[in-house]
Amino acid sequence: MKPGRIKGLYALTPDETHTDRLLAQVEIALATGVKLLQYRNKLADPRLRTIQAQALLPLCRAHDATFIINDDIKLCLAIDADGVHLGKTDGSLAAARTRLGPDKLLGASCYDHFDNAIAAKAHSADYVAFGACFVSGTKPDAPRADLGLFTRAQAELGLPAVAIGGITVDNAAQAIAAGAEAVAVIGALWNSADMPLTIERFQRAFSQA
Repeated sequence: MKPGRIKGLYALTPDETHTDRLLAQVEIALATGVKLLQYRNKLADPRLRTIQAQALLPLCRAHDATFIINDDIKLCLAIDADGVHLGKTDGSLAAARTRLGPDKLLGASCYDHFDNAIAAKAHSADYVAFGACFVSGTKPDAPRADLGLFTRAQAELGLPAVAIGGITVDNAAQAIAAGAEAVAVIGALWNSADMPLTIERFQRAFSQA
C-alpha cells in the first residue's frame, strides 16, 4: 500500500552537510506537523546522502510522515523510503516505476509544461510539480510556471500538483487558490527565524483555502 496523499506543506531539506544539525532542524519541522519530507542535498556526496537519509527515515516514521528521496532511486530502495522525486535529467519515469514497483510514490518535475505532466501520468507518476512559481532563491534562473497550470491540472489531470519555486508564507495562498494541493518549500522554512510559526502559517493557508 502506498504512503499518504501528497497534500499540504512539502518540506525539502536544505543543503546541510552537518548531519546532526540537519536532524535537529527536521525534528522541529516534523514535531510541528510537517507530514511530507523530501531529502534533497546537492552538497552531499553519495556516502553522506546515504548516512543522512538513513538517519532521517526513522524520524519520519516516528512522526508518521511520508519520506521521499530526490533523484536517487537506488537510495530510495536501499533504505525503503516511501518514494522518489525525479527531474527531467534523472532518467525515464517508466523505468523508475518498474524499479520502484507499484507501492512506492513517484513524483515528477514538470517545470512550466503541462505536456510533461500528461506524460508523467501516462508513466504512472503519483504526483507532478510545476515551478518555479515565483522568483526562486534556490534556482534563480528557473523558468516561471504560470499558476494556471494548477487550475488545469485540477480539472484535467487527476493527480496532485505541487507548487515549487519561491514559495513563501506570503504567496503560498496564491498557488493553493489556483489548485496546488501541496507547496514545496526550502528557504522559507529552514531559513525562518521561527520555524514552528512559519509552519503554522503555511498550514493556515491550506485551511483557509
